[in-house]
Amino acid sequence: MQDSFKYIFYFFCAVTLFSCQKKLDENNKKVFNINLDQGLTSLDPAFARNQNAIWMTNQVFNGLVQIDSTLQTIPCIAKSWKISDDALTYTFNLRDDVYFHDDQAFKNGKGRKVIAADFAYSFYRLIDPKVASSGGWIFSDKVKDQTNFIAVNDTTFQIKLVRPFPPFMSLLTSQYCSVVPKEVVEHYGKDFRSHPVGTGPFKFKYWKEGEILVLLKNEHYWEKDTKGKPLPYIDALKASFISDKQSGFMSFLKKDLDFYYSVDGSYRDDILTKSGNMTSKYKGKFQLTKSPYLCTEYVGILVDSNLAIVKNSPLKLKKIRQAINYSIDRDKLIKYLRNGIGIAATSGFIPKGMPGFDSSAVHGYHYDPKLAAKLLAEAGYPEGKGMGEITLNTTTTYKDLIEFIQSELSAIGIRTKIDVSPSTSLRDLISKNHVNFFRGSWIADYADGENYLSMFYSKNKVPFGPNYTAFYNKEFDKLFEQSYYETNNEKRFQLYRKMDQMVMDYSPVVPVFYDQSVVMLQNNISGYQLNPLSLMILKYIKKT
Repeated sequence: MQDSFKYIFYFFCAVTLFSCQKKLDENNKKVFNINLDQGLTSLDPAFARNQNAIWMTNQVFNGLVQIDSTLQTIPCIAKSWKISDDALTYTFNLRDDVYFHDDQAFKNGKGRKVIAADFAYSFYRLIDPKVASSGGWIFSDKVKDQTNFIAVNDTTFQIKLVRPFPPFMSLLTSQYCSVVPKEVVEHYGKDFRSHPVGTGPFKFKYWKEGEILVLLKNEHYWEKDTKGKPLPYIDALKASFISDKQSGFMSFLKKDLDFYYSVDGSYRDDILTKSGNMTSKYKGKFQLTKSPYLCTEYVGILVDSNLAIVKNSPLKLKKIRQAINYSIDRDKLIKYLRNGIGIAATSGFIPKGMPGFDSSAVHGYHYDPKLAAKLLAEAGYPEGKGMGEITLNTTTTYKDLIEFIQSELSAIGIRTKIDVSPSTSLRDLISKNHVNFFRGSWIADYADGENYLSMFYSKNKVPFGPNYTAFYNKEFDKLFEQSYYETNNEKRFQLYRKMDQMVMDYSPVVPVFYDQSVVMLQNNISGYQLNPLSLMILKYIKKT
């Protein structure tokens, strides 16, 4: 009997999928086709912890505020806001024309109006231990408890912080901070992850995990373009889940996909020249755009001499760390290993594209092997003599990058052994300060330099914080804490640059490159907005 039910269920799924596709095709609907090669873990914004989940929840949900293409915080459901003089109370005035998508869990199946109490519920949900949201960090150290989220009335919402946090408005643009309806979340329970109901430009239709996801245009969406035309323009979004990157790219070449993200090493030389331009083979066949992406690829070095593994390591010497920084030809690495994708990280740890980034204000390290050799000698290891072999830890994915660095270090006399580990194992070792020398990357969670500098703040010790290099500096900490009380953006950016320069001078990290995102689109697609967070925004997409 159970088998019969199973077959009926599979038959029903197949019929639903077929009829859904058939309707889209028959009605000549404008469907935007993408592929999510890393799969999709959840459509619940409380668990939007990776890129695909962030991309998809951004289509279904809205928050108080959102980002524009330059990462400025702009209104969304909150049409305006006010910050108190002590920077502890944020008061938001909400729109009164935003409705949740229709769903059977609502009275009469009709989506109701969003009110302030919905935000109080949604935000507490992130720190509710019963939910165990991966986004709990957003509020956990910034509010006391759920009483700090206040629905003053239906259109006025307040948040009270326990201490000032100037990047707070930027933090609220995160997909974790989307509004969800309490009665629907409670109706579906854990199944809300696969039955999302939000207020966004697209509404959920169908998801067969690992095979297909369909989102339909929200016909009652509240946002309009600058000419007053309702958004979104396209009728549907359809996502496939082809895990093999080469197969996914072939689907794009066959025009089965309208969008393809990132250039994998397996076909990089086919698409891009070493200088990063499109090869003649594909010129004119599709659009390819590179843009800054808030991610710094780096090599980290443990610097706290109180740690046993640092005490006898030559890497505890600042001049050795500076020599390593000078020894790497970052431009050569980007050209030959990445076909021009990336920007040499010579202006600090905070990447290009971040508001406040100024390459003339923070001085990092350019390629200078002679100076590297001089610093090595001054540290007591001329041409690396007497230094011994240093272990550099990485994962399989980045082995070619680390082998390049190994070769550059060898050229000035530093002998390096590469230790390759699974990413989860290496992440665990790094998060316990158990490796001296390691490859890492830091992707921005929100558009503020504080996100990067928090990695060097003393109170962010591992395993509870991201200070993976065990960099502890009282002057840095003082500036970091001072920045919390600086509400003027430009003055705060100046403090960030000072801190970034301190990190460069002390060299607990070797910034290698600031990443770039690569977006490929078919020629009949327009309106895709690029931004340094690489957030997918589809409400402006047009397909001809």
